[in-house]
Amino acid sequence: MHHHFKIYKPFGMLSQLTSGEPRQLRKKRFLGELHTFPNGTMPIGRLDEKSEGLLLMTTDGKLADYINTTGIEKEYWVQLDGFITAKPISQMEKGVSIGLFGEKYTTKYCQVNLMETHPILPPPDSRLRIGVHRPTSWIRVILTEGKFRQIRKMTAAVGYPTVRLIRVRIGQIGLGTMMTGDVNPVLDLPFQFFGSKSGEKS
Repeated sequence: MHHHFKIYKPFGMLSQLTSGEPRQLRKKRFLGELHTFPNGTMPIGRLDEKSEGLLLMTTDGKLADYINTTGIEKEYWVQLDGFITAKPISQMEKGVSIGLFGEKYTTKYCQVNLMETHPILPPPDSRLRIGVHRPTSWIRVILTEGKFRQIRKMTAAVGYPTVRLIRVRIGQIGLGTMMTGDVNPVLDLPFQFFGSKSGEKS
């Protein structure tokens, strides 16, 4: 029987269980601090250290590969430095050029919408200096790809740096009312989401 979890990854934590070093020598925070996961548990995809929100964990390697390679939707709520307007939103939807490992890459079409009201979320990490320089705005971004730091690079390319980034949905699995650092077992997984029954062995 495989095990699956959804977690609210905090800001400032890496998307891996441990560094292999003794806890007292670690300079970074790792997912293993949040819960005692079963042996063989791995993150499905990543969130960079400064991003937060929904991260799925599983002991099923085939399931992880399926989710990572089939273009499943991922939804993010993004707080921007400045009041974004319609033109840069349209630019991001159609695709913008970003740097990716020393080369230029044009992002695929995605959905980007201005959020008229600020979403209800756990308080931001104190290290995020939100609103220090100018007012902020929020957008909703839905991607079917996930390049390295893609959303941050996209918003910077149109002149609105990201100040806070939260992933709230992967496929049909949502963050819901989870708080920072929460770990919830996931028992009843939508068949079409995973492409295999949750109880199957690899």
